[in-house]
Amino acid sequence: MAHAPAHDPPLPWPSARPLLVLLAVLAASYLALTRLPSAAAPLAALLIAPPRGGAERGHGHGGDDSCAGFYAGGGPARAVAASVEEFGAVGDGATSNTAAFRRAVAALEERARAAGGGAGAGARLEVPPGRWLTGSFNLTSRFTLFLHHGAVILGSQDPEEWPLIDPLPSYGRGRERLGPRHISLIHGEGLNDVVITGNNGTIDGQGKMWWELWWNRTLNHTRGHLIELVNSTNILISNVTLRNSPFWTVHPVYCSNVVMKDLTILAPLNAPNTDGIDPDSSSEVCIQDCYIESGDDLVAVKSGWDQYGISVGKPSSNIIIQRVSGTTPTCSGVGFGSEMSGGISNVLVRDLHVWNSASAVRLKTDVGRGGYITNITIANVTMEKVKVPIRFSRGADDHSDDRYDRGALPRISNVHISNIVGVDLQRAPMLEAVHGAVYEGICFRNVSLRGIRRQDRWHCESVYGEAHEVFPAPCLEFRKNGSSSWCGLS
Repeated sequence: MAHAPAHDPPLPWPSARPLLVLLAVLAASYLALTRLPSAAAPLAALLIAPPRGGAERGHGHGGDDSCAGFYAGGGPARAVAASVEEFGAVGDGATSNTAAFRRAVAALEERARAAGGGAGAGARLEVPPGRWLTGSFNLTSRFTLFLHHGAVILGSQDPEEWPLIDPLPSYGRGRERLGPRHISLIHGEGLNDVVITGNNGTIDGQGKMWWELWWNRTLNHTRGHLIELVNSTNILISNVTLRNSPFWTVHPVYCSNVVMKDLTILAPLNAPNTDGIDPDSSSEVCIQDCYIESGDDLVAVKSGWDQYGISVGKPSSNIIIQRVSGTTPTCSGVGFGSEMSGGISNVLVRDLHVWNSASAVRLKTDVGRGGYITNITIANVTMEKVKVPIRFSRGADDHSDDRYDRGALPRISNVHISNIVGVDLQRAPMLEAVHGAVYEGICFRNVSLRGIRRQDRWHCESVYGEAHEVFPAPCLEFRKNGSSSWCGLS
């Protein structure tokens, strides 16, 4: 069984070579390169674009298997730095430091502006050891929030310190309740070059108050995330522990060049909707070397909800998820959707380890979603004590409102799943299409699912593709094994 990684020593600067990883995976599938829907981001923009900014400077080590070079900002070091204590913060776990954190960000932004641009420009806010209670605060561009070992940022237990903000355009309303939503604990919008890192400090949302509002059905507005960055670019979140988020833990939305690595994300396994990392309508995203325990998906790729997501039309694309491990008793290791109305394409998932979970991988869609999920590569997955190892599900009847388009059907194509090992499972894969939707080009290769206790026969409905070297034998829809098959190629 995997254990949460130790993060105490500072990690070397990431390598700037993620494009080679994605290029190799995409080139392996001719079909993936010839069936990309017109709504998806063009591959050429990713494959030929040179690294930008700090990614060219070669900070530190890392191999070709790192995607951390997607972040091309100035890095954790900045021109000016100060401790939050300088702005009146008290780390006793009881004093509210909301005003101090807000003053600190504003003051450091001014100091950085006065210091001018150039290498290392920007500001760094140091959080020393202690327990720092705070409500929501906003970050700024070219900014580093650095948590030292022993530093704990605690989310306020006063809902008024999580102010209401407008719903996201691609959701049209709060995800849980109509109208506005609570802001995240740490928030930013329209920013460039933001770093949240440290020597394994902790950000604890103290979400139990919010979970109880949900359980008791007394929640008036959608809960806030722990960290949310909106419409921002060059984001690095690394080497911290994130605990007890009220809602989804890390939510980059409408963002690009995002790296989330070396994170430990923890929530009680019954805590509702505490997803670990949810890239949403975002591109060039790297998620790697993370340990996650949560009450929902460890990672969920999203792109908007029903007619609102279709209208905004911002896909999630060019995403690498690798070396993620963890457990979730009700959801999946990596999920796609169910909010996927803007489209999802060009995603690599590899080296995933999941145990005591509902699913390892799940594609979730519904009538009214529209959108597409295409050019997905999933490889090297191990799992133990999982209910349904691989699942395509439908019909959650979870809609933004009753004005969704019942004729808007998702399109699922070019999903390659290979090198999968599972033991002590409840049943074989369940692949169920949304009625009337097209599911094609689904490939299974080198799949071994052993110790199935309840139902060892695959269940497939209107999902088509091929399977090679798969145990137990797949359903008839996948028994087309030509020797020159696109799926059979290694």
